[in-house]
Amino acid sequence: MPQHITVLDYNPQWTIKYKEEKKKLLTVLKDNCLAIYHIGSTSIPQSAAKPIIDIMGVVKSLEKVDEVSDEFARIGYESLGEFGIAGRRYFRKGGDERTHQVHIFNADDWTNIVRHLAFRDYLRLHTEEREEYSNLKKELAQCFPYDIEGYCKGKEKFVQDIEKKAFLQYDATWDRLYIAARKEQYDRKAFPLAEAVDAASLITKSGNIYTGTSAVAKSYFRECAESKAVLNMIANGDDQIAKMLIIKTDGKIGMPCKTCRKLIVQVNKYAENIEILSDYETKKSVMLKEIIAE
Repeated sequence: MPQHITVLDYNPQWTIKYKEEKKKLLTVLKDNCLAIYHIGSTSIPQSAAKPIIDIMGVVKSLEKVDEVSDEFARIGYESLGEFGIAGRRYFRKGGDERTHQVHIFNADDWTNIVRHLAFRDYLRLHTEEREEYSNLKKELAQCFPYDIEGYCKGKEKFVQDIEKKAFLQYDATWDRLYIAARKEQYDRKAFPLAEAVDAASLITKSGNIYTGTSAVAKSYFRECAESKAVLNMIANGDDQIAKMLIIKTDGKIGMPCKTCRKLIVQVNKYAENIEILSDYETKKSVMLKEIIAE
């Protein structure tokens, strides 16, 4: 039976459904997964959409994703391989009346990763084009209620135009730093002594990324992840930090400790203007000068 195409007004429950599904996916992907994102129209507040939750996963190894295809089946997903996009692993749930779609890319596939994030964030910010896209989808759903190819073809040019504009405007720096830190965090967890792992990453004015972790057994001295990232930068002859983020053991974003703030000020000429990420979901940040005295 052909898929019935329906486009509905935005529903806040879509975000809740994404969070519920994210937990299930993490039980399958485990430490191979570096990041998971809610993408597509259901991730854009006030956007009309087909009620299908699109999720993007970023992993260290696509081969390991292939190895757990049976686990995806266990939670209701059908595995369809690349399904038209080279380097992707595509899974869907719900059959013809699908409810979820999962798109998984390797951490080095920045073109596809950024394409999805840029499109989402552009329409989150641009009301006029978001409304235009919503109206277009509603019209196409009425014209092609059982013709997914006709529906997709009808919005193809609009999507391509938005993707081009969004890609040019999107700053992926925080995404690169986040995934770099997560990779370092999970790689360090593979060692027998790693009981708890914080990770940090920074990017310098010259565009170089440096990472560090704090991962030792409880009985040993523990050095901060952010100080290791800074010392790694210094060892490579770099000294001008532009942005920094810290991921705590529980996966939450953290702030540099007081000792590390002093270290950063000592080694960086313009330290007060360094951006420190405070919330990855919203990409909010604070300047180091705002927290030095805390």
